[in-house]
Amino acid sequence: MTLKQTPLFEMYGELGAKTVEFGGWNMPVSFQGILDEHQAVRTAAGVFDVSHMGEFEVIGKQAMDAVQYLVTNNISKLQPGAAMYTLMVNEHGGTIDDLLVYCFDAQKYWLVVNAGNIAGDLAWVQDKVSRFDVEVKDISDDTSLIALQGPKSIEILSKLTTLPIRSLPSFQFLEGDVASVPCVVSATGYTGELGFELYVSATRSVSLFRALLDAGREFGAVPCGLGARDTLRLEARLPLYGHELNSSITPLEAGLGMFVKFDCGDFIGRDALLKQKEEGVQRKLVGFRLLERGIARSDASVHQNQREIGKVTSGTMSPTLKSAIGLALIARESAEIGNRVEVEVRGKLIPAEIVRTPFYKRVSPP
Repeated sequence: MTLKQTPLFEMYGELGAKTVEFGGWNMPVSFQGILDEHQAVRTAAGVFDVSHMGEFEVIGKQAMDAVQYLVTNNISKLQPGAAMYTLMVNEHGGTIDDLLVYCFDAQKYWLVVNAGNIAGDLAWVQDKVSRFDVEVKDISDDTSLIALQGPKSIEILSKLTTLPIRSLPSFQFLEGDVASVPCVVSATGYTGELGFELYVSATRSVSLFRALLDAGREFGAVPCGLGARDTLRLEARLPLYGHELNSSITPLEAGLGMFVKFDCGDFIGRDALLKQKEEGVQRKLVGFRLLERGIARSDASVHQNQREIGKVTSGTMSPTLKSAIGLALIARESAEIGNRVEVEVRGKLIPAEIVRTPFYKRVSPP
């Protein structure tokens, strides 16, 4: 299989990137090393190429109604210049994808979807909104996405733009120039840190990436790969599609019920999710900490009282906490905080404790 490359791929060699296959893309797993990159984002800043993500534009007189029918959150609350985290589910409540919705105006929205789901999501969206007066356009190939994340991100970005980013609230966005490059600048991210995501024309992405690294050098900013992105998002308990979410896991089971609004009208899967809410979920996504040496991996079994109660969805050695942590989807009756369980690690059952999440939370804005 020929792997896709982002417009920033040409820079990987000079920056020392180690690449891996991810969702059909040839992406950098690290540049200087996962631990160093993780630490840089927690203490200074990191610059990520996330141009493999997909962007769909939904335009038309019924754009708001069409998007609302597709997703679980309340789109009517979005004002122009605002973004929202939400999910698309199937008729049985299983998750098609988790995504961000951007509102430019009542007749123009962006859907930002996961890289490995672009083709499937596009077909799903086009089919489900065919009865609405809208046009759906895949703008993924024309759009690059660069994430600047970390406590020094405001200082870095302020050197490159006159946009009022210091007063930009979380999940709001602005349109304007950064380093003389037209961008959509969004106060969003996937690390648990202060930060921004910048949508830019694919043809201008290399110059913007270089400008961000140059401006961030004095603050300790470094290029970061998917390895640090994964450890950062796991510490912050942010789900990864294909792990914490898939077509057989509902948002309610994944602990994302706050993003399912039953009072916003009809949406695909509403009846199934409402029934599950009324009856109660049988499985819950929980955080755990290993009590002995080892690292839990995805799909490892979780046990209690000599019976299997679920599976690990993600696991790592937390660079911030210096302990082995993970997320697991387990039987509801075993999910109480403080419960002891056992997690399979390389053929052995290792004791673990169910703990509160997120594992890491930024104390206060800088």
